[in-house]
Amino acid sequence: MNLSPEATGGVIVSKMKVRKAVIPAAGMGTRFLPATKAIPKEMIPIVDIPMIQLIVEEAVKSGIEDVILITARHKESIENHFDFNVELETSLDEKNKKDLADLSRSIGQMCNLISIRQKNPMGLGHAVLCAAPAVGDEPFAVLLGDDLIDSKVPCTRQLIDVFEKEHASVVGVMEVPKAEVNKYGIIGGKSVGPRLTEVTSLVEKPSPAAAPSQFAIPGRYILSASIFEFLRKTKPGKGGEIQLTDALQMLAQTEKLLAYEFEGTRYDSGDRLGYIDATLAYALKRKDLAEGVREIMKKHLRS
Repeated sequence: MNLSPEATGGVIVSKMKVRKAVIPAAGMGTRFLPATKAIPKEMIPIVDIPMIQLIVEEAVKSGIEDVILITARHKESIENHFDFNVELETSLDEKNKKDLADLSRSIGQMCNLISIRQKNPMGLGHAVLCAAPAVGDEPFAVLLGDDLIDSKVPCTRQLIDVFEKEHASVVGVMEVPKAEVNKYGIIGGKSVGPRLTEVTSLVEKPSPAAAPSQFAIPGRYILSASIFEFLRKTKPGKGGEIQLTDALQMLAQTEKLLAYEFEGTRYDSGDRLGYIDATLAYALKRKDLAEGVREIMKKHLRS
């Protein structure tokens, strides 16, 4: 392992390349019932591409080589989606539908997928901890499966660039209205550069009066492997869940933790209105759909 000679708080921070990403996808998706009664929330499409594929594409475009998927019972369709479908692809070839056959194959070739099952629903922190054997001692990315971020430079790539320059763990943040801070993990700290904050405190879903800032973490992280040590020390909180925010608070007291205000538009596709917003936004970006979608929107607005 190549280690930086710099140390923060007595902890040497790795200069290793970020090659792995963890995508927690073990939740039950109750906000999308009844659709999620039999279909994983992550497989619900934004137009015609499953949410989870958009997240994996962001990781791959950011330079990630290994995607570690944290799943649960009845989520085998996610793994199947990123595998080859020989019967389908052969059938498409025989019907001279090469473009569709190649599209299907390209998904299977997208990345090296490692699947780990979270056997008990014990929260985001526990889901990340499940990935420890596959991550080892390398720095890694975390991307939440229902947070879509549309940007010219992939959000995860933006954070990796900060990590490689600063040799410190970094979380992506966005500014939210004060009335909405109770929906997110909120960071506090001091500005150390353009769009960059050195984190001194993190609070999970604080009241507006107790929030240290209005900068929220919507679901993008680049973390050193030392986070696993803190996750093992984190006691379950409300609902018996292990919160990643609590472990990050401990990490920030031991080594440098940064927050970067990423560039891009974030969509909460795990929320019904956020999902509709994302679907319209992504449809309007497509040349084959944009005109028709605008006409549909006009029709409904007139009525």
